[in-house]
Amino acid sequence: MDDKQLLEDSLLKVWSERNDEKRLDVMQQIYAPDILFYESDQGTAIKGHQAIDTLIRTLQAKWAPGFVFSLTKPAVINHGVSQVSWTLGAADAPPIASGMDIAIVANGLIKELYLYLDGPTD
Repeated sequence: MDDKQLLEDSLLKVWSERNDEKRLDVMQQIYAPDILFYESDQGTAIKGHQAIDTLIRTLQAKWAPGFVFSLTKPAVINHGVSQVSWTLGAADAPPIASGMDIAIVANGLIKELYLYLDGPTD
């Protein structure tokens, strides 16, 4: 899997997946076991598949069942650093949030993931 595909699949096949077993399986194919996820500059890193999975489950419990991530354009990469912009919401409605993710890829897996949240799209 190429580095751009890793980051796109992170959103589309990990963060949008509602089945816990499928999500964890895909995480193992995309994320390094010791991945660090930085949700904000104020917080500490969330480390590892289980911790990220717990966060995803918590967030998904707050979202309507039809909420998914959509890419606003394909991911781009520059020397092992990937970037993709996205929206979150129901497929048939205006998005409720938008942002971008930056990923550091090493040895064919995402090693670090950084979230930049634009906020509600009103």
